[in-house]
Amino acid sequence: MASSSAEQLLQQALEIPFRGWDFSVLGDRLVLEPPPWSFEQIVDDAAFRAASMLDMGTGGGEWLSNRRHAVRTVATESWPPNVPIAAARLGPLGVAVVQDEGAIDNADQTTRGPRGRLPFRDAAFDLVTSRHESFVAVEVRRVLRPGGVFVTQQAASGARRFHELLGLDPPADDDFHIELAVEQLQHAGLHVRQSAVGAATTVFADIGALAWYLSNVKWGVRDFSIDRHRDALLRLHGGPIRVASERFWIEARP
Repeated sequence: MASSSAEQLLQQALEIPFRGWDFSVLGDRLVLEPPPWSFEQIVDDAAFRAASMLDMGTGGGEWLSNRRHAVRTVATESWPPNVPIAAARLGPLGVAVVQDEGAIDNADQTTRGPRGRLPFRDAAFDLVTSRHESFVAVEVRRVLRPGGVFVTQQAASGARRFHELLGLDPPADDDFHIELAVEQLQHAGLHVRQSAVGAATTVFADIGALAWYLSNVKWGVRDFSIDRHRDALLRLHGGPIRVASERFWIEARP
């Protein structure tokens, strides 16, 4: 029988709120060991040279609010509950937030219908950023000005590790990987100038932190619920849980 402390951790995971993409509510129970580059510095450097900027999938604006941004900056967000959170955080910084339909996962775009049109005119931005947000490459190309730049950081392979931890079959969908991203960007008429692949590790201090994360970050294990996966979670009780995943970043230009 599971210890009461394990059950308490799982109950707490149901009670901790999730707003925007704010993981700080867990404090040091969730720690990210980053990849061997600073995407923050990459974006800050690009924003310094840009007069206009679009941040795709801004969540609650937590990340963008701590970044350098262009004089005219717009952010998009597709999940309705996040839109007013992002607007409240970014509005005082002069950043407009626009709700969009969001793109389907890049790995699924070859087999599913198109979605993800950006609600902006052609050649609207000097800089487009996407941090762990799906994108339609032809739309990114359309809204970039000549001489503009697209920078993105994406996660790959983490879902497989989560499935392994829970004793589940690996996900049927192929992971999003840098080769596919480059192919999509090149097909859209963008030229990759810089890129890198590395690893990042998320460290969960306990099963409650893991359960909270998987309950709210839907790409990890689709249809995850604490009740459905309780036995597997309880088997992991007793120490920190490390989940390594591949990260890559790309700079592309028209």
